[in-house]
Amino acid sequence: METVRTKKKKGGKRTNNVKREIRAAVRFTKSEYFIVKEKAAVAGNTISNYIRRAAINEQIRTRLTVEETKIARHLVGISNNINQIAKACHDEGMLKAMAYFQNYRNQIDELIKKLKP
Repeated sequence: METVRTKKKKGGKRTNNVKREIRAAVRFTKSEYFIVKEKAAVAGNTISNYIRRAAINEQIRTRLTVEETKIARHLVGISNNINQIAKACHDEGMLKAMAYFQNYRNQIDELIKKLKP
């Protein structure tokens, strides 16, 4: 009878099929570095792999456009007016306050339509 010999697997680091050729440097303060290091350890990744995944998968929100900023300011003004209407409601009565609310509700509806894509 013959003995079947099997090849032993070599130990050590496994080969990586993806060759990363470009290096990008990021500077951290000591406290930022330790925060990133801790988050990477919790995620079970190396620091470079954690930063790579975060950079690729994370959604970055863009700043508001000039028009969106104007709309937001307008909404803040309307909310202030609604507070004044609530005070008027206590002082003058409900009928006048309802007219104010109807006016501002229409303005809010127009602003929401502008914000929707």
